[in-house]
Amino acid sequence: MKVVLFCGGYGMRMRSGAADDVPKPMAMVGPRPLIWHVMRYYAHFGHKEFILCLGYGAHHIKDFFLNYEETTSNDFVLRGGRTELLTTDISDWTITFAQTGIESPIGERLRRVRHHLDGDEMFLANYADVLTDAPLPEMIDKFSRRDAGASMMVVPPQSSFHCVELGDDGLVGGITAVSELPLWENGGYFVLRQEVFDHIPENGDLVADGCARLAKAGRLVAHQHRGFWKPTDTVKERAALDAAYTRGDRPWAVWERDTAGVDA
Repeated sequence: MKVVLFCGGYGMRMRSGAADDVPKPMAMVGPRPLIWHVMRYYAHFGHKEFILCLGYGAHHIKDFFLNYEETTSNDFVLRGGRTELLTTDISDWTITFAQTGIESPIGERLRRVRHHLDGDEMFLANYADVLTDAPLPEMIDKFSRRDAGASMMVVPPQSSFHCVELGDDGLVGGITAVSELPLWENGGYFVLRQEVFDHIPENGDLVADGCARLAKAGRLVAHQHRGFWKPTDTVKERAALDAAYTRGDRPWAVWERDTAGVDA
């Protein structure tokens, strides 16, 4: 299936200064940017046709792939001054680079690349800045057997804050960690059918408009995932993932350990 990646936002909380125009998916985790880790996840399961919805800082993403250096993450032999790769990351990937506007909401970005989907009944979509070890084949299989327009992966709340129950007299009746509440939040991994386009208006949003309208019509299903899932909304979160990568703690890198999957 084709994979649509939304990678055109400003990512203000990830920026380190006024001169920093690198889009969030290009923030580094180990030797590669976030977007590479997300794409490598999908490619591991056999989904190697990507449509990148570009916007802010698009030249950084284009330059990365146009000047991609395979030797950074692959073994190779240097013989007679020439490099012979022993393994490869992206040689069998197909990547479409589509400018979808600087200010466009996610839903509008999706609308603008619809023609690149070739009318495929089902396709995948992702924010390009969230890492997980979720079982993608299971997610797709469950959705394919459902009569629905979209599937959204949901995860337990990640907040470290606590909710406080207050009585009318101002006394605290109880304190509960947000992560322990019976709530789920959007995990950013989607399996979609063409039907979703019927519910996204011009300049609309994928979740607030498309998914909300599908939910109201009983056409949205959730895939609950309690395993590894980490967003990178802030510099602190990106730094934590980078540190984890350095010490070898990278559960999202299913291509390194899951011999049951499909790999390049």
